Amino acid sequence: MFNRVTVFTTMLCAALSSAPNLQAQSDVKNIVLVHGAWADGSGWKGVYDILVRDGFNVSIVQEPETSFQADVTAVKRTLALQDGPSILVAHSYGGAVITEAGAEPSVAGLVYVAAHMPDAGEKESDDGKRFPSDLAKSGAIKKTSDGFTYIDPAQFHELFAADLPGDQAALMARSQVFNFADNFSATITSAAWRTKPSWMVVAGSDRTINPDLERWYAKRAKSHTVEVAGASHSVYVSHPKEVADVIESAARSVSK
Repeated sequence: MFNRVTVFTTMLCAALSSAPNLQAQSDVKNIVLVHGAWADGSGWKGVYDILVRDGFNVSIVQEPETSFQADVTAVKRTLALQDGPSILVAHSYGGAVITEAGAEPSVAGLVYVAAHMPDAGEKESDDGKRFPSDLAKSGAIKKTSDGFTYIDPAQFHELFAADLPGDQAALMARSQVFNFADNFSATITSAAWRTKPSWMVVAGSDRTINPDLERWYAKRAKSHTVEVAGASHSVYVSHPKEVADVIESAARSVSK
């Protein structure tokens, strides 16, 4: 009997020593990036390159911007393809989208990058009135005959991407994804940041969303907050290292 117990104990110890590290298995390595209005996923390239280099599995959602629900569905579709938990990241209008989509069980944390962060029952358009932005007061938001919005290309650089080179801002201005106007007035039904940890990157010189609104959102949600001084609304393009650092910090935090 003693020999049998000894053999069993030896085999058990060997099995445990060769098993995968359980802590490593729990690490969050999936990052899902969500763009905002009048933009597409290509703006995340700098952030994407850093995260991939550092060993993360990164996916970029291309929202159609044809309806708020279609954008939420697009995010959920990408989340469903991930193997394990994810950090969900969004810029600008995308913040409202991930606030709704982030209730998915696979979402471990949310990172808002110069983004809206409405509560349940709120609309992004109403929240924006708390601290009006230069864009909102400029008259630069135009609308097509069928109800889609865009920023006047002549004013795009100064209001959306002032810290980017002129030629880069011009390309972004001329490749805008028109956003259906009603999307900004969608009512949030469930605010994921109420139940999940959140981070906010404040763009210190943002003229598209007032930095004071970003700070207010972050304070209300008790978000971990990092401010990038002098950054435009396109902080995710102009300061990829700072943004990637916040995302990686979020992933480390929820992996503990």
